[in-house]
Amino acid sequence: MNIIDKAQIWTKAPFDSATQNEIKALIEKNDIDQLTDRFYKDLEFGTGGMRGIMGAGTNRMNRYTYGKATQGLVNYMKKRFPNKELSVAIGYDCRHNSDTFAKLVADVLTANGVKVFLFSEMRPTPELSFAVRYLKCDAGIVLTASHNPPEYNGYKVYWSDGGQIVPPEDKEIIAEVEALQYDEINFSANDKLIQYLGKEIDEAFWQASVSNGTFPATKGRENLKIVYTSLHGTSIKLMPEALKRAGFTDVNIVEAQRVPDGNFPTVESPNPEEPAALKMAIELAEKINADIVLGTDPDSDRIGVAVRNNEGKMQLLNGNQTMCLMTEYLLKNWKSEGKLKGKEFIGSTIVSTDMMEKIAENYGVEIKIGLTGFKWIAKMVREAEGKQTYIGGGEESFGYMVGDFNRDKDAITAALLACDIAANAKANGSSMYNFLLEMYVKYGFYKEYLISMVRKGMDGAALIKQMMVDLRENPLTEIFEEKVKYVADYQSSVVRNLLNGTSKNIEIPKSDVLIYHTEKGTKISARPSGTEPKIKFYFSVNAPLDKVENAKLIEGQLDEKIKKIVEELKL
Repeated sequence: MNIIDKAQIWTKAPFDSATQNEIKALIEKNDIDQLTDRFYKDLEFGTGGMRGIMGAGTNRMNRYTYGKATQGLVNYMKKRFPNKELSVAIGYDCRHNSDTFAKLVADVLTANGVKVFLFSEMRPTPELSFAVRYLKCDAGIVLTASHNPPEYNGYKVYWSDGGQIVPPEDKEIIAEVEALQYDEINFSANDKLIQYLGKEIDEAFWQASVSNGTFPATKGRENLKIVYTSLHGTSIKLMPEALKRAGFTDVNIVEAQRVPDGNFPTVESPNPEEPAALKMAIELAEKINADIVLGTDPDSDRIGVAVRNNEGKMQLLNGNQTMCLMTEYLLKNWKSEGKLKGKEFIGSTIVSTDMMEKIAENYGVEIKIGLTGFKWIAKMVREAEGKQTYIGGGEESFGYMVGDFNRDKDAITAALLACDIAANAKANGSSMYNFLLEMYVKYGFYKEYLISMVRKGMDGAALIKQMMVDLRENPLTEIFEEKVKYVADYQSSVVRNLLNGTSKNIEIPKSDVLIYHTEKGTKISARPSGTEPKIKFYFSVNAPLDKVENAKLIEGQLDEKIKKIVEELKL
């Protein structure tokens, strides 16, 4: 079906008059670029659910794409659990129309006889994951587009364990959604089936967060000077109180970014991975001589951490550094408390730092490594229940999950843990940054770098696809004078050893990811984003560090190596 024919369908019933008029206007203007972008594909579930620009069309977030996804979910749940009284929790963030869309999703659920627990106001995504488990719901839904630009919104589905949907549920739910026609969506709400959530869930979440994110032995929390920014997002609803309850009393909030606002007016991107997003917070930290900066994305599942380096300047840690610090600290405390019994594990992802494997080996715990996206770490926890204990885990993209009381990355609890590390170091006459350098002496200095190439629209999607084809058909055999030893292709589920010609199968689900490993430990990964029009290239290099005093020298050498590799690959 061509683009105009697909668009014409949206100018008639069952679509409402506003939707019809929006598409008619584009057809009358013969705006082929807009029509193509809106209808060249249907929105799909990626690594973090479904995200898209708001507006009319199959490639947009609107009443009908939300409605179809929800009706498909209900149809699946009724087949899976016949005769069961179903319940679903719904949360949403600060984005434009999130509250309206959340009620719309609730309407479709109640129209189908499903009990709904709907947050009365915006809340962090990890609290939704927690609520699913706390209320013993059959599923959960959160409306968020994470750190995407203001014109985006999104939809994530959680299963009864509090983790995002994974195989086999995800494919089966998507099949139900794709089988639906838009006129099969039931929008006839039954508000009697809605129960609004508020302080009770907040209270339970705060208690669990403080219990998991701090250790009793830590001293000097009141002496830690903290700067915190919510970047106009939802963490403001929980973070100040969580810090207070944990004993961190010197908290300085970036007031210009305190109020939730879907326009994110003070930042180009509300993504704590971007140094520019934390500019105001770091400036305040320098002004008041703070020890640590915390910044969260709009739905408060990602956290950025900046600490004072050994030259006295605030420095933003990357996601790999933060998760290594948190994992080392957790394991160190679990060991000192005598809680490591040989049945514990930590989690990481295929594009994250290999330093996590060194940490796991040092403490004698298993490391489970999965695909990008926290749903895979939640799946690890679900499958290990009753057999192993999950301690903590993360991914390079600024996500970390402490304990299994919820099942998604959680910036609230991760912030408490980061502050506990910083307070403990300060009380012992050191710093969080120095703790990181000591880890580099212990495990080797690992340095990572990320390039994200944005390629929008249908042409951009085709270009990204072709880049991955080229990398597969013309594999690199040498990187910066280092022979490529392994090529791991997660689409074909095969790891090939280029030096001896052997191969072995990859035992995790297929994904469009390609990873090169050199004989000297350099790692380069290529992966199209599952939630944004981007292709990402991840670089990881490492070298031994004999003493903390030489860290700057080794880091400079590793930075130069990454620069040369990027130039060599013409990225």
